[in-house]
Amino acid sequence: MIRVIYRWNVSPERKQEFADAWQKATRAIHGETPGALGSFCLENIEDVDEVLTVALWHSEQQWRDFIGSAKQGPMAALHDIGTLLSTTPYNQLGDETVALEL
Repeated sequence: MIRVIYRWNVSPERKQEFADAWQKATRAIHGETPGALGSFCLENIEDVDEVLTVALWHSEQQWRDFIGSAKQGPMAALHDIGTLLSTTPYNQLGDETVALEL
């Protein structure tokens, strides 16, 4: 498993629009793309222009197969709303996150 951290600059007045577009994109990618296992979205408490989206992928190769066309596909709206500052993939060594029932 890998996690990919996307670092974005999003103006505060477009934050909700970005969050809505991220949710729609994540659901589309998860539903249509082999190896895509979902993501979560974080807003920096100290720098309100910074947003991180963290995606979980089954394998690095599946992510690389996807990322070549990401700007034209489900992630296009995110690129229209915010500015992608960096994309960094990480091998997941472990995860002790407790799942909450909502």
